[in-house]
Amino acid sequence: MGTRALSALVLAPPVLATIYFGSPYFEILIAVAAGLMALEWSRVCASAANRSLWMGAGALYILAPCLSLVWLRGDPAIGRETVFWMFVLVWAADIGAYAFGRMIGGPRLAPAISPKKTWAGFIGGISCAGVTGAVTAIMLGKGSIIPLAVVSLALGAVSQGGDLLESWIKRHFKVKDAGNIIPGHGGVLDRVDGLLAVAAATALIGSSGKGNILSWL
Repeated sequence: MGTRALSALVLAPPVLATIYFGSPYFEILIAVAAGLMALEWSRVCASAANRSLWMGAGALYILAPCLSLVWLRGDPAIGRETVFWMFVLVWAADIGAYAFGRMIGGPRLAPAISPKKTWAGFIGGISCAGVTGAVTAIMLGKGSIIPLAVVSLALGAVSQGGDLLESWIKRHFKVKDAGNIIPGHGGVLDRVDGLLAVAAATALIGSSGKGNILSWL
């Protein structure tokens, strides 16, 4: 078994357990992750000429999604289900992008930013995210699977956008990985780049007036 897969198998159960049990375990997980990401960000932009500006951007980049995750999980009605759905959606998009990209190959998605990513991988990733939404809708007893499947497909694209943003930042500062704490993955930022984008987007949608996204789709 590859190091990357083994790391994922080791880390997934405790992460899922904190989501299930909620406060204070989930908040502790988020606080630890935020601290590690802050250290990684500081390392990545250490050579920046305008370092204070980059550090300020990093604070927003890390804190907004982390606070979004805590806020979403804190919903007593459907917070647990929402965060489970988000994590699985991002994982599905990552796995789908990797698998379809490897199997099909083809034109590159953004060769100047991340040479290995392909359009086939992008389409495969968002498709897997859409399937995750459809399955979630069925499990939650929704009347129709289409709304959540469509939103999940869109968030799958957001997840891959977050991945590309992180790749651009690392390329800008000429670093391969943000850290090395997770064997096969690099740092925490390398592992959760897509989740950060999805968490912020999901919270933004939820704060638009209708409340938690799973409660009204």
